[in-house]
Amino acid sequence: MSLSGKTLLVTGASQGIGLAVATGAIAQGARVAGVARTISPALKAVGAHPVAVDLATAEGPGEAVRQAVDALGGIDVLVNNVGAFEARLEGFGAITDTQWQHTFEVNFFSAVRAIRAALPSLLERQGAIVNVSSIRGRFPQPGTVDYGASKAALTNLGKALAEELGPRGIRVNSVSPGPTRTPAWDGEHGIGATLAAASGSTVAELLAGLPAKAGFNTGRLTEPDEVAALVLFLASGQARNINGADYIIDGGQSKTA
Repeated sequence: MSLSGKTLLVTGASQGIGLAVATGAIAQGARVAGVARTISPALKAVGAHPVAVDLATAEGPGEAVRQAVDALGGIDVLVNNVGAFEARLEGFGAITDTQWQHTFEVNFFSAVRAIRAALPSLLERQGAIVNVSSIRGRFPQPGTVDYGASKAALTNLGKALAEELGPRGIRVNSVSPGPTRTPAWDGEHGIGATLAAASGSTVAELLAGLPAKAGFNTGRLTEPDEVAALVLFLASGQARNINGADYIIDGGQSKTA
């Protein structure tokens, strides 16, 4: 499963799943360009090459790819991990065009633009793309309607590209996590904090009760390194005949194959 000698570009790499992917890849001997709007001390500490760009802008993903290729010589694996979501507790009618647009810019168009920019290098190296989607793309909920729609689009994009690019030597797969213990859930300004405030509880109380309430038959949230392990498997030669797949990792919440 080793990625030794490979070069990965990982978006949203400063924390959470992206940081876990960068950490795991470097431990396997890969070089990593870690992309984020703000480079965290943790990302620097694991030895990734930091690339500070705003992936929600039209030019950001292309600039990230350019910097990664200039610094590391090319890209073998593109991991589109960056994401953003908020709890829409006031209902569909309260979500503005600006909010819809921002959600799709971060969760969908950043991947479209990064793939387009990285395609020449990926074709040259016969590389792989792994998109980090979400179970909300398969099992939508009203409180995350824009997020779920953007992730459904990302999963669909991956399957279409697998069909086009597979014969040209590039595998494209997706990983769809359920609630994962990242700052998006347990951080001061994450969705966990929003839901906890709405229910009159603390974040710790909310997360402690979430597995039972949401039907996680493993009894706990997913950890970032568990998602990272699946991402890195799909990026590796061990998965060389897996293409166009979408793997769920959600503690049994969705209970699908």
